[in-house]
Amino acid sequence: PREGEEFAREVARVRSVAPELARAHLRTALAGPLPTALDRDDLPERAAALLEWVWREAVRPYWARQRRVLEADVVARTAQAGRGGWASVLDSLRPGRTRWLGQNRFQINHHEYPPREISGAEMVFVPVTPQRHGWVSWDDGERYAVVYPCAGVLAGTGDRAVPAGLGALLGPARAGVLVLLGSPLTTTQLTAVTGQGLGSVGRHLKVLREAGLVTRQRAGRAVLYGRTAAGDVLVDAAASPAGRIPSRP
Repeated sequence: PREGEEFAREVARVRSVAPELARAHLRTALAGPLPTALDRDDLPERAAALLEWVWREAVRPYWARQRRVLEADVVARTAQAGRGGWASVLDSLRPGRTRWLGQNRFQINHHEYPPREISGAEMVFVPVTPQRHGWVSWDDGERYAVVYPCAGVLAGTGDRAVPAGLGALLGPARAGVLVLLGSPLTTTQLTAVTGQGLGSVGRHLKVLREAGLVTRQRAGRAVLYGRTAAGDVLVDAAASPAGRIPSRP
């Protein structure tokens, strides 16, 4: 969507696209001929109807939490830029596909398309979840979007199960925070992933830090929390059979 544009207006623009142009865009996206089912004159109308259905059934009911997750990803990318510069952020959007090449060149995929000159155009970066892949879209050569998946715990991947013993020891909510901190996260990210309030997350982090299970470090403007070695041992022991402390390299 364009800045300030409502969803209904965006869908109306999709409906107004000429059928031949819609088919041309799909051929580019698929890097080949269209399947018979998509080679039709009512393609824009059907695409608009699909967008409305996805929004109504798969996005709107969960939008409050999804928005928190997306905002948390933006915070994480900003912190990463503070640590390693924007080149590191661009390289990590879709590892192995997106890559900053230097000299104002940005690789977005492995397709053998000729380079596209976009000087003066607007480029936006759009996180999505749940999704493992990304894509690129553009609007009349004036606006480009690089769509990328939220990474790690923000994307809903990974094992977040709280061992029963750890939950009994620390309390389920606090134990859940400790489990999630196998990778450094900000309070904003923890709030997004757990659904707990910012105050509750802050209290859990305070207790865990005082117990020596969690540490924190500043990354640019963000503060990242992560497990200490003692925190790792506690989580690993709780997750292992019979609560035995697993051997560590």
